[in-house]
Amino acid sequence: MSIEQRIRGQFQASIATKQAAEAAMVGPIARAVDLMAACLRADGKIMACGNGGSAGDSQHFAAELINRFERERPPLSAIALSTDTSTLTSIANDYRYEDVFSKQVHALGRKGDVLLAISTSGNSPNVIEAIKVAHHKGIAVVALTGKQGGRMAALLAPGDVHLCVPADKTARIQEVHLLALHCLCDGIDQLLFGDAP
Repeated sequence: MSIEQRIRGQFQASIATKQAAEAAMVGPIARAVDLMAACLRADGKIMACGNGGSAGDSQHFAAELINRFERERPPLSAIALSTDTSTLTSIANDYRYEDVFSKQVHALGRKGDVLLAISTSGNSPNVIEAIKVAHHKGIAVVALTGKQGGRMAALLAPGDVHLCVPADKTARIQEVHLLALHCLCDGIDQLLFGDAP
């Protein structure tokens, strides 16, 4: 197989995964938009966390809310829990890596906030611990996963929203995660600020 054929195969696999995700995820994404917009409307904030590429997605999402997505509008309250290296490394060093997000949720989270918990496998221990603390504090969770949701799926409460990509390959899951995050940003802007000019 040539490199060109491999690349074409990557495009085709991505398209097929996105088509399957459209069928499975439109309703849950709409519910997550409603939840997040209501949180922001009530002066709450959205905290996002994840590891590796999911940490990058957390930062990307928070930046789109704080700065702007595709229109000019006031900044929205969001924070990526993966960005403060002093906090992350002190928690990991003094306690354990599994606590790096949960301690931040405990310190920063308030009832009415939303936690965006991102894990392609649904099994990231530090994301799972963050979900547990969020529930203890009355914070709703939007879980963004793949691979049937892993251990995170069983932890979700009735008021939470599960955005699970119907795929097992990490690259395909991550590609749909980015699309889902953009759908969330667009939907939040639409609900809070109406049609774009």
